[in-house]
Amino acid sequence: MKHDTIIVIDFGSQYNQLIVRRIRSLGVYAKLVSYDDAMNDATYEEVKGFILSGGPHSVYQKDAFSISNVILEAKKPILGVCYGMQALVHAKGGFVGKGKQSEYGLENLEVITHHPLFKNIPEHSSVWMSHQDEVRTLPNGFVSLAKTNHVVAAIANDKEKIYGVQFHPEVKHTEYGDELLKNFLFEICKANNTWSMKNFVEEQIEAIQKKAGLEHVLMGISGGVDSSVAALLIHRAIPNQLTCIFVDHGLLREGEAEQVMETFKNKYHIDVVCVNARDHFLKKLENVVDPETKRKIIGEEFITIFDIEAKKRGRFAFLGQGTLYTDIIESGTKTAQTIKSHHNVGGLPKEMKFQLIEPLNTLFKDEVRELGKVLGIDPVFVERQPFPGPGLGIRILGAITKEKLEIARKSDVILREEIMKANLTSEIWQYFTVVPDIHSVGVMGDGRTYAHTVAIRAVTSVDGMTADWAKIPYSVLDAISRRIVNEVEGINRVVYDITSKPPATIEWE
Repeated sequence: MKHDTIIVIDFGSQYNQLIVRRIRSLGVYAKLVSYDDAMNDATYEEVKGFILSGGPHSVYQKDAFSISNVILEAKKPILGVCYGMQALVHAKGGFVGKGKQSEYGLENLEVITHHPLFKNIPEHSSVWMSHQDEVRTLPNGFVSLAKTNHVVAAIANDKEKIYGVQFHPEVKHTEYGDELLKNFLFEICKANNTWSMKNFVEEQIEAIQKKAGLEHVLMGISGGVDSSVAALLIHRAIPNQLTCIFVDHGLLREGEAEQVMETFKNKYHIDVVCVNARDHFLKKLENVVDPETKRKIIGEEFITIFDIEAKKRGRFAFLGQGTLYTDIIESGTKTAQTIKSHHNVGGLPKEMKFQLIEPLNTLFKDEVRELGKVLGIDPVFVERQPFPGPGLGIRILGAITKEKLEIARKSDVILREEIMKANLTSEIWQYFTVVPDIHSVGVMGDGRTYAHTVAIRAVTSVDGMTADWAKIPYSVLDAISRRIVNEVEGINRVVYDITSKPPATIEWE
């Protein structure tokens, strides 16, 4: 089935995929395309419009990303967001310059011109800004629709179907962001909301069957939501052609290996083999401190083990992975900086014998959870805590040792137990403990100690792209801290991370 599609042009914002996510949540299919690949997508009949994302450049810089003429000449509605609006103004002969005052965070928006783009949006509302440049002069044929105290905040040229907003409607902090996107989709682009997760399942099953043919797929599973949902989706498409490899690399949570094998073998009836590689991984990671090196070693060793296991069991042409879009964008794209290499993206060897099947690589975490429910996975399993592929290897800062692994496992169990006891599991998106590479002085039993510190990380989020630290009640934090210090050997201090994303990431490494 073909769906009306919105093409989101990627100008390098770390949050451009949020635009895609918001549009899909409104029932319209959207896809992200690099600014220099737009030629490949602009001729699609089902394309109803374009949205130009934000980005880190200034339009007057020498190396600034520009708008493809194919988009400007496609006679489809265009909405520019932040840099996207400035790029439209620049391309059409207006003037963009450095602002007299930068705007970061919430600003008051005043709508000054009645227009379908602002249907059902009040005259005054709060919007999220993140820019230094401003539109000084509008091109011919354009009118201003809204303003803040400092800048032109929205523009339109109805004749050419070109629109722009200086603020970010995709960010939840923008009070009527979804309303504005709805207006662009349904009032201006006249799109139909026919896309759903059920459609996605049907289309991915067909795509997997077409790509794999009669070949067999080797799938690495970690026990996390992403790889589990991906495995079940591939199993649904080609049930007799999938073999899953669960690598116990010694970096798992307490009881993880046993739980994964029980779930996959007995509940989902998927062919899964457990490979005990604990000593192998710990030896490879011995004395490794740099987090990027850790991730790459773990990624490379996974592939090495897959290659060995594949040879034992026959010939596999494909490697299945639970890669998400957030993994890809944080690992770096043509237009976005590398935040951290994910073991299944930046950590993959350059010369790999497998072709990849990654059915989730256009989805966010919350979409994967929704997909899992559509596939009939137990909601308790779908809503379980996210767990990175490199496991505790990136929750232990500095060199990985058996002592630190024991601390990470036991403290994590206590944290999960206390969060569950306090009925906070549905309120907190992700929570875990971290073992920093520091010791501090303490007093226990009237004696001096010099022991490890454990850090608690707990965040609230929707999609993992942005997150805020969870406001856990002091009484719960107190219980967690007391239990960790009393029950986990080698700990004399517990701290709580109260940093949002950005500026931090959710994981520490």
